[in-house]
Amino acid sequence: MGNTAKYTAGNGTKEALEGLSVDAPDPKIYQKVKANWDSIAKPLDGFGKFEELTAQIGAAQGTEEVDISRKAVIILCADNGIVEEGISQSGQEVTLAVAREMAKGISSVGKMAAAIGADTIPVDIGINYEGQVEGVLCRNIRNGTRNFRKEPAMTEEEALGAIFTGIGLAADCKEKGYQILATGEMGIGNTTTSSAVAAALLGCRAEEVTGRGAGLCDGKLLYKKQIIAEALEKYQLYHADPLTVLRTVGGLDIAGLAGVCIGGALSHLPVVLDGVISMVAGLLAERLVPGTAKYLIPSHKGKEPAVEKMVNELGLSPVIDGNMALGEGTGAVMMMSLLDLALCVYRGKTSFSDIQVEQYQRF
Repeated sequence: MGNTAKYTAGNGTKEALEGLSVDAPDPKIYQKVKANWDSIAKPLDGFGKFEELTAQIGAAQGTEEVDISRKAVIILCADNGIVEEGISQSGQEVTLAVAREMAKGISSVGKMAAAIGADTIPVDIGINYEGQVEGVLCRNIRNGTRNFRKEPAMTEEEALGAIFTGIGLAADCKEKGYQILATGEMGIGNTTTSSAVAAALLGCRAEEVTGRGAGLCDGKLLYKKQIIAEALEKYQLYHADPLTVLRTVGGLDIAGLAGVCIGGALSHLPVVLDGVISMVAGLLAERLVPGTAKYLIPSHKGKEPAVEKMVNELGLSPVIDGNMALGEGTGAVMMMSLLDLALCVYRGKTSFSDIQVEQYQRF
């Protein structure tokens, strides 16, 4: 294990996880926010999906006075043992290097978050490094997962520890007054782990959900798909429960992000998902604690083929179609900036009477 600051997340158990339940967002608040949008001087449904999303946020927060001015981006950093198989262009040293840049606020997500007034919270949940990364919150479960081609990536205890770590991070953000969370991650090899988890949860072949990640050539992409397909068969994951899927082929970042989603729902905090890794975590969270998805806000479609299947399964509709594949939470931060713009109109409340125009009516 190596790191002297290992974190056990309160020794969360499978029984404790199974005992969690999520309150549904308030449907009356949802309808009230929608009605408020109709009273604003603009065409009915003029802000399209943003009217629905802000209503969802209000219902989650329990107020029609929707406010997301206090924002946090939780970025979970972890390494993946499957990198040993050569399924990525770079090695695990990149995870540590980028985590250090995140701590300084100079990675892509740090610059974007600063531009919209969001706080970034980089977290070491499983970096393969002996010691603590300055400026990165240490919640290290272990120094990277095992190579799932050879053995399961995690023990059940480790997977649960990561999940409950994420739940705790969300609860802490709620206590500190944050009103909305965004999910981010950093970990070389995590499009392989996320594709494997997605394939198992969705009952899809590896070929249907596996993409190029950070830019694999055709030969390495084929190899990546073969490794995932072999693991799905070897561990019989099409017939496994979600926790077993996670601990067998998942990553500590995915587990922690699933916990952030669950913790957000438990704390009535909306959680903005980023790309494929966050989407997998969101789907896993919904499978582990039903009702969590009602608190999840989509951001962008991304390049990985698994995303479209997962948003359909979760009933989400991403707004941004920018062919993005950066990760770190960048798409989620971009989405929060768009929500800010929509809410400046909602909270401004310019009425039809203000502009001396008769209000539109629904028929």
